[in-house]
Amino acid sequence: MHRRDTNTRSTLRRRRRRGDAMAAFDRLPVALRHWLAQAALPWSPSSALRLWTRALQAHGGDASAAARYLSRVESALLARDGPAIWGVAPRGARTGS
Repeated sequence: MHRRDTNTRSTLRRRRRRGDAMAAFDRLPVALRHWLAQAALPWSPSSALRLWTRALQAHGGDASAAARYLSRVESALLARDGPAIWGVAPRGARTGS
């Protein structure tokens, strides 16, 4: 029997993780950890922190606005990758129109 691994069909880039991902997650700001807990994609702590820092700078330190920005970025990623994986964009994902 051949096992089909559906997680390998994503067009998102893959990167090898370095270090202890759980320890890195524990060092993240609380608001970012809360956002990651509900995220649909498996964000690495380093990429999430990089985007979070950029979002905070762009929104004058407003954590709520930064979280909304991360949600929009994630929605765009899902809309881009969804059709390749599921044939349609997942419900709630923005389609760019």
